[in-house]
Amino acid sequence: MRSLYLPSLAALLLSTSLAWAQKPAEMPLGFEEYDPVSTLKVSEHKLTRSKYPFIDVHNHQFQMDEANLRPLIKQMDSLNMQIMVNLSGRGWGDVASNTKFFNAAEANIQKTDPKRLVLFSNINFDDIGQAGWTEQAVKILEADVKAGAKGLKIYKSLGLNVKDKSGKRVQVDDSRLDAIWAKCGELGIPVLIHTADPKSFWDPMDRYNERWLELKLHGGRKRAANDPAPWAQLLVEQHNVFRKHPKTTFINAHMGWYPNDLVKLDSLMRVFPNMNVEIGAVIAELGRQPRAGKAFFEKWQDRILFGKDSWVPSEYATYFRVLETADEYFPYHKKYHAFWRMYGMALPDEVLKKVYYKNALRIIPGLDKSQFPN
Repeated sequence: MRSLYLPSLAALLLSTSLAWAQKPAEMPLGFEEYDPVSTLKVSEHKLTRSKYPFIDVHNHQFQMDEANLRPLIKQMDSLNMQIMVNLSGRGWGDVASNTKFFNAAEANIQKTDPKRLVLFSNINFDDIGQAGWTEQAVKILEADVKAGAKGLKIYKSLGLNVKDKSGKRVQVDDSRLDAIWAKCGELGIPVLIHTADPKSFWDPMDRYNERWLELKLHGGRKRAANDPAPWAQLLVEQHNVFRKHPKTTFINAHMGWYPNDLVKLDSLMRVFPNMNVEIGAVIAELGRQPRAGKAFFEKWQDRILFGKDSWVPSEYATYFRVLETADEYFPYHKKYHAFWRMYGMALPDEVLKKVYYKNALRIIPGLDKSQFPN
């Protein structure tokens, strides 16, 4: 039995080996699936709380009118977030609906903890082009500020999607908005403005596009070169507003979409002294250029604010780690935003304090300063 069994086993192994040798090589992994675990051994400091209490100037809460806000504040406490600015102060819908939202949200804040939660107002562009629209928009803004709004948020829809009653695209620098920008300056409130999207969204979706995976997963973000205008034109329109209204303070969302070109952003900071920037959704760009990023933060430390944008508490850890530590080669939290690794900028304490809270306390009126160290 044994003498018959062993040759049979050997024959079976030989035939199996030949079969594998003849099988075509397995196709390589696709980019989406390839996610190697780094074998690099370096010092790690995985932070879940910021070193200093911070103000998030770019957040969105769409149920603040009726939600129980206590759990939200508890989540803020876990991060060391002392103040959250809800930029969606007017929610969505027509003027009547979003006025109701604003009033209910403000009442909810006052009932819960007005030191911790703040609203910005928004502009409803539905009727732009009708007689008296500008005057009505200014009137609503004034009423919101009187009721507690600390600033004005402009969504990226201005320049991309907003059309007037004639069907024409409303440019960011449309003259019908001048009175609104001027009123913000008069009231002493900042305008946090988001214009366009990353330039890659306008570029060809090919193997050279860094945002290829994001555009594949979120096809609606891809734009033709002139849809609805060239990327550069949209930013020129925004910059025209800054130039025309030097007495109004602007906070340029997402670092004005130049976090990947800090030389260009540096030139804009010099040209527009009324322009500040916030870092929402662009920490991945800073994390891949820690030396240039640190130099930029040190130079413009008085005009950079902390912002996150989407409310996913676990993702704040990446921001803390890039800003505070000298860690090397650690992953970002969304592969489709950044398939590269992050490096910490290890910002000095005084710069951290300005980014985390001092700049926001200076720029946004009416915030409670007693919650923060000197």
